[in-house]
Amino acid sequence: MHPSQPTRRVVRLAAAVAVSLLIAGCGSTSNEPKYVERPVEELYNEGMDALDQSNYATAARLFDEVERQHPYSVWATKAQLMAAHAHYENDSFDDAIVALDRFIQLHPGSPDIAFAYYLKALTYYKQITDVGRDQRSTELALNALDEVIRRFPNTDYARDAKLKLDLTRDHLAGKEMEIGRFYLKRGHWLAAINRFKKVVEQYQTTTHVPEALHRMTEAYLALGLKDQAYRVAAVLGHNYPGSEWYMDSYALLEGKDVRPPSEQPGLLGRAWNSVF
Repeated sequence: MHPSQPTRRVVRLAAAVAVSLLIAGCGSTSNEPKYVERPVEELYNEGMDALDQSNYATAARLFDEVERQHPYSVWATKAQLMAAHAHYENDSFDDAIVALDRFIQLHPGSPDIAFAYYLKALTYYKQITDVGRDQRSTELALNALDEVIRRFPNTDYARDAKLKLDLTRDHLAGKEMEIGRFYLKRGHWLAAINRFKKVVEQYQTTTHVPEALHRMTEAYLALGLKDQAYRVAAVLGHNYPGSEWYMDSYALLEGKDVRPPSEQPGLLGRAWNSVF
């Protein structure tokens, strides 16, 4: 008995599908890169060449390959750090942080440990954005830079970290100023004062302090607390006598848009602690 026509069609279809799947499987296997073990020095040097030529993704892959093929070699430890460096240069910040945290955890006694902490701080520092955005990266940069200074105080890394720390604090102070101005414009005087006070007390070395003192003067006057306004303006005049912000505060309090005579400073000389 011969099979029916529909049955023959089903058999042929099944065979065709099986052949096509076999061909596809063979094709995908042939396209996969073959594992070829290579000398560790060759892989590492190629990674360094790629790094020098700004081929950062290739460099990271080659350094990872060093560790994969030669995990117990001295080169593997160096390759971990250089892979993190390549990720940093490629702006692959998350990959860089993961690699650096791993290096720090596995090799706390490495001669390169100071550089690892420093590179981690730079990775956060490089992500600092304008003050209108979330400042999480700025806070992380602040903590990481401070850690470099504490752990490795007598190194070039610490000296550079101190310079970058000033800009990082300036960014954080700028964020507080932005929020304070927002509250000030909407008449939330106490909320604004708290933000400006934070700038004065926590970010004393930043460029935002003179404006913060002036804005506090404005807010206290708006609340009818003229004595407090005078005391804050006194601090502003004592520390920044030639600033535009002091001139603005003086005009606000005295109704005169002129700089007060230097020999009779009027509001100068009172201490910040007397404000509260």
